[in-house]
Amino acid sequence: MQVTNNVVVSFHYSLRGDDGGEIESSRGSGQPVVALIGHGGIIPGLEKALLGHSVGDTLEVDVEPADAYGPRMEGNIQRVPKKYFRDAARLRPGMTTMLALKEGGQRVVTVGKVGSSVIDVDLNHPLAGKHLHFDIEIVAVREASKDEIAHGHVHGPEGVDHGEAH
Repeated sequence: MQVTNNVVVSFHYSLRGDDGGEIESSRGSGQPVVALIGHGGIIPGLEKALLGHSVGDTLEVDVEPADAYGPRMEGNIQRVPKKYFRDAARLRPGMTTMLALKEGGQRVVTVGKVGSSVIDVDLNHPLAGKHLHFDIEIVAVREASKDEIAHGHVHGPEGVDHGEAH
Protein backbone atom coordinates (compact mmCIF):
# COMPACT_ATOMS: atom_id res chain seq x y z
CA MET A 1 0.00 0.00 0.00
CA GLN A 2 1.27 3.45 -0.89
CA VAL A 3 1.03 6.63 1.15
CA THR A 4 -1.93 8.70 -0.11
CA ASN A 5 -4.42 11.07 1.47
CA ASN A 6 -6.59 9.48 4.17
CA VAL A 7 -4.13 6.72 5.07
CA VAL A 8 -2.23 6.37 8.34
CA VAL A 9 1.54 6.23 7.98
CA SER A 10 4.05 5.34 10.69
CA PHE A 11 7.62 6.47 10.17
CA HIS A 12 10.90 7.04 11.96
CA TYR A 13 12.80 10.22 11.28
CA SER A 14 15.96 12.09 12.11
CA LEU A 15 15.92 15.86 11.69
CA ARG A 16 19.08 17.86 10.97
CA GLY A 17 19.65 21.57 10.54
CA ASP A 18 21.80 23.27 7.91
CA ASP A 19 24.90 22.70 10.04
CA GLY A 20 24.33 18.92 9.85
CA GLY A 21 23.72 18.60 13.58
CA GLU A 22 20.80 16.47 14.72
CA ILE A 23 17.89 18.49 16.09
CA GLU A 24 15.64 15.57 17.03
CA SER A 25 14.90 11.95 16.18
CA SER A 26 12.16 9.40 16.76
CA ARG A 27 14.64 6.55 16.68
CA GLY A 28 15.86 7.02 20.25
CA SER A 29 12.39 6.51 21.70
CA GLY A 30 11.72 3.49 19.51
CA GLN A 31 8.26 4.92 18.77
CA PRO A 32 7.59 6.03 15.19
CA VAL A 33 5.56 9.11 14.35
CA VAL A 34 2.01 8.18 13.31
CA ALA A 35 0.11 10.58 11.07
CA LEU A 36 -3.11 10.73 9.10
CA ILE A 37 -2.06 12.04 5.69
CA GLY A 38 -3.97 14.96 4.20
CA HIS A 39 -5.18 16.44 7.48
CA GLY A 40 -2.36 18.78 8.52
CA GLY A 41 -0.93 16.60 11.28
CA ILE A 42 2.64 17.03 10.03
CA ILE A 43 4.36 19.86 8.18
CA PRO A 44 3.26 20.21 4.54
CA GLY A 45 6.69 19.62 2.98
CA LEU A 46 7.14 16.33 4.79
CA GLU A 47 3.60 15.20 4.03
CA LYS A 48 4.09 15.88 0.29
CA ALA A 49 7.38 13.97 0.29
CA LEU A 50 5.77 10.87 1.84
CA LEU A 51 3.08 10.61 -0.86
CA GLY A 52 3.56 7.64 -3.16
CA HIS A 53 6.02 5.82 -0.89
CA SER A 54 5.50 2.41 0.75
CA VAL A 55 6.55 0.39 3.81
CA GLY A 56 10.31 -0.11 3.87
CA ASP A 57 11.10 2.99 1.81
CA THR A 58 13.80 5.29 3.12
CA LEU A 59 14.11 8.83 1.85
CA GLU A 60 15.95 12.07 2.46
CA VAL A 61 13.74 15.13 2.43
CA ASP A 62 14.79 18.79 2.41
CA VAL A 63 11.99 21.12 3.48
CA GLU A 64 12.06 24.87 2.94
CA PRO A 65 10.72 27.16 5.71
CA ALA A 66 7.56 27.96 3.68
CA ASP A 67 6.64 24.24 3.74
CA ALA A 68 7.63 23.78 7.39
CA TYR A 69 7.11 26.32 10.18
CA GLY A 70 7.11 29.44 8.01
CA PRO A 71 9.49 32.38 7.98
CA ARG A 72 10.86 33.79 11.20
CA MET A 73 9.01 37.01 12.08
CA GLU A 74 11.22 39.45 13.97
CA GLY A 75 9.61 41.18 16.92
CA ASN A 76 7.01 38.43 17.39
CA ILE A 77 7.28 38.79 21.18
CA GLN A 78 4.43 38.72 23.66
CA ARG A 79 4.33 39.35 27.43
CA VAL A 80 2.30 36.60 29.12
CA PRO A 81 1.27 36.21 32.78
CA LYS A 82 3.07 33.30 34.46
CA LYS A 83 -0.25 31.60 35.27
CA TYR A 84 -0.48 30.44 31.64
CA PHE A 85 2.65 28.28 32.00
CA ARG A 86 3.09 24.92 33.67
CA ASP A 87 6.18 25.05 35.94
CA ALA A 88 6.72 28.78 35.33
CA ALA A 89 9.22 28.98 38.20
CA ARG A 90 11.70 26.71 36.40
CA LEU A 91 11.64 28.60 33.08
CA ARG A 92 14.81 30.39 32.00
CA PRO A 93 15.64 32.50 28.91
CA GLY A 94 16.29 30.37 25.82
CA MET A 95 14.16 27.41 26.96
CA THR A 96 11.25 26.23 24.87
CA THR A 97 7.93 25.47 26.53
CA MET A 98 4.25 25.02 25.77
CA LEU A 99 1.91 27.98 26.17
CA ALA A 100 -1.76 27.25 26.89
CA LEU A 101 -3.95 29.20 24.46
CA LYS A 102 -7.18 30.95 25.48
CA GLU A 103 -9.07 29.23 22.65
CA GLY A 104 -7.75 25.84 23.73
CA GLY A 105 -4.72 23.90 22.62
CA GLN A 106 -1.07 24.78 23.08
CA ARG A 107 1.75 26.48 21.21
CA VAL A 108 5.52 26.00 21.39
CA VAL A 109 7.26 29.24 22.41
CA THR A 110 10.80 30.27 23.36
CA VAL A 111 11.29 32.00 26.70
CA GLY A 112 12.84 35.45 26.52
CA LYS A 113 12.85 37.61 29.66
CA VAL A 114 11.44 36.20 32.90
CA GLY A 115 9.91 38.74 35.28
CA SER A 116 8.30 38.39 38.70
CA SER A 117 4.77 37.90 37.32
CA VAL A 118 5.18 37.80 33.52
CA ILE A 119 7.32 36.06 30.91
CA ASP A 120 8.25 37.51 27.53
CA VAL A 121 8.04 34.78 24.87
CA ASP A 122 9.03 34.57 21.23
CA LEU A 123 5.91 33.29 19.44
CA ASN A 124 7.89 32.00 16.45
CA HIS A 125 8.14 28.22 16.40
CA PRO A 126 11.75 27.32 17.33
CA LEU A 127 12.23 25.89 13.81
CA ALA A 128 10.65 28.89 11.98
CA GLY A 129 12.87 30.20 9.19
CA LYS A 130 15.01 27.05 9.14
CA HIS A 131 15.69 24.65 6.29
CA LEU A 132 14.96 21.18 7.62
CA HIS A 133 16.66 17.98 6.50
CA PHE A 134 14.85 14.71 7.31
CA ASP A 135 15.99 11.09 7.01
CA ILE A 136 12.80 9.01 6.88
CA GLU A 137 12.05 5.29 7.15
CA ILE A 138 8.42 4.25 6.55
CA VAL A 139 7.53 1.38 8.89
CA ALA A 140 3.75 0.97 8.39
CA VAL A 141 0.93 2.17 6.14
CA ARG A 142 -2.75 1.34 6.70
CA GLU A 143 -6.19 2.55 5.68
CA ALA A 144 -7.65 5.14 8.03
CA SER A 145 -11.00 4.41 9.66
CA LYS A 146 -14.05 6.53 8.88
CA ASP A 147 -13.86 8.02 12.40
CA GLU A 148 -10.19 8.95 11.95
CA ILE A 149 -10.95 10.69 8.66
CA ALA A 150 -13.97 12.48 10.16
CA HIS A 151 -11.95 13.65 13.20
CA GLY A 152 -8.80 14.44 11.20
CA HIS A 153 -6.38 12.43 13.35
CA VAL A 154 -5.27 8.91 14.24
CA HIS A 155 -7.20 7.05 16.97
CA GLY A 156 -6.31 4.19 19.28
CA PRO A 157 -3.01 3.14 20.85
CA GLU A 158 -0.97 4.92 18.20
CA GLY A 159 -2.94 8.18 18.26
CA VAL A 160 -5.70 10.00 20.15
CA ASP A 161 -7.93 7.97 22.48
CA HIS A 162 -11.36 9.55 22.86
CA GLY A 163 -12.32 6.96 25.48
CA GLU A 164 -14.42 5.06 22.96
CA ALA A 165 -14.53 1.29 22.75
CA HIS A 166 -12.51 0.11 19.76
